[in-house]
Amino acid sequence: MLAPAGQQQGDVAPDFPPDWEDDERMTFLFSAFKENREVNTTDWDGKMNFWVPLVIGSCRKRGAVSFNLQDLNESFRRKGSMPLGLGTVIQCMARCGKVQKESEFAANVDSGWLSWGVGLLLVRPLKWTLSTLLGNSRVPLEESFVVIELVKEKAAELMRVYRSSPVADRSLLSFQELRALSAHVCPDETTLCLALIQLQREKQVTVLLHEGEKIVKFSQLDQGRVSPISDMDVGIYQLQCSEKLLGDRVEALGLEAERCREEARKLLQEGKKSQALRCLKGRKRVEKRAERLYGQLETVKGILDRIAHSQTDRLVMQAYQAGVAALRLSLKDVTVERAESLVDQIQELCDTQDEVNQTLAGAALNSSGGESDELEEELKSLLEESTPDGVRMLPEVPSRPLPAGRALGVHGDSFLDSLPPVPASTFGITDEELDRELSHLTLTDTGMVQAHTLSDRRPEAAQ
Repeated sequence: MLAPAGQQQGDVAPDFPPDWEDDERMTFLFSAFKENREVNTTDWDGKMNFWVPLVIGSCRKRGAVSFNLQDLNESFRRKGSMPLGLGTVIQCMARCGKVQKESEFAANVDSGWLSWGVGLLLVRPLKWTLSTLLGNSRVPLEESFVVIELVKEKAAELMRVYRSSPVADRSLLSFQELRALSAHVCPDETTLCLALIQLQREKQVTVLLHEGEKIVKFSQLDQGRVSPISDMDVGIYQLQCSEKLLGDRVEALGLEAERCREEARKLLQEGKKSQALRCLKGRKRVEKRAERLYGQLETVKGILDRIAHSQTDRLVMQAYQAGVAALRLSLKDVTVERAESLVDQIQELCDTQDEVNQTLAGAALNSSGGESDELEEELKSLLEESTPDGVRMLPEVPSRPLPAGRALGVHGDSFLDSLPPVPASTFGITDEELDRELSHLTLTDTGMVQAHTLSDRRPEAAQ
């Protein structure tokens, strides 16, 4: 989309809504607001809902956190016309807390040099105050307003940039270092100062003007809020600046020594030996100066290392002190005598429990002797109940041996005579049937008599 007329080449054009191409709709939106919202609430709110997001979106796209009426009029110029109600939009946004005058925003905190870094002129707020008292509520064209939503976003982004930078271990930075570090986040110095003011409101940043130099101190990860800049902070900052300065000078002297060496080689190739010797002498002087500065640089680094170690030791000591205090509190009512007494009591209780268990176990064994006879009788009765009636009525197994000299497996009357007498049975079986069944008896090779029993039918008891 082309930039509106009046916008300079290179400026970022805002993202206009689809209504921007509707002439009839835009004629209504470009018209002035009614003096009283109650006259037509729908028209008033419709215009406000169109312009407020557009103003905020325009600033966000430009990477800015503030604006003035003159810039808005030029940004939203359309076909030679400028919106007539933007002053009312700004006033409504100020009443709702969406924007705040830049002077008030900076004056709400003790921002030090930041108040002057945003380029404020106290005459503008004074003019607006006088005009308001006199009944003129028009917004000055050059009065700057801060979008609260955007400045909070910018402050959080600036903090993330610092945390992820190589200098995150340094709590103090010069304003110029911070400006170079955040160039891709804050497009201009005013935006950076406003973001720092917001961080100062959040107790994450404090500023100081030391010997004409602007210094910014950030809170560290282990701190909930930033601490005031102390003399030790300033001393560490000066040592860090000295370290950087000495390092730059040593590097520059190294380059100069190398340049003298190359020049001496070139002069020697041209046959200018005396000039080459002068270059080598100059190189030696540069190297001696670089060595001296390098020694000073190592001394400064050693001091910074000792300071870092001392701060670490201090944190460790604080942790030890907190641990000792917590341990003392947790052992407040604990003594060695009480611990020994508790152990003795526990041992006594364990011994008592063992004695009780042994006593109960002995009683159980003694009581089982009287019950064993009853259990035997109960088992005997169970066996008798489980035995079939027919088996109980059979005769006892004969115990006298067979007659000697009689070969096994021979059938005859003498063998029958050796069998016990047939019991008087109540079974309904005749003697002839028994004789037929006995004829089937055979003797096995092992001497055991194996009977081919009657058919599987069971004899029925006589009725």
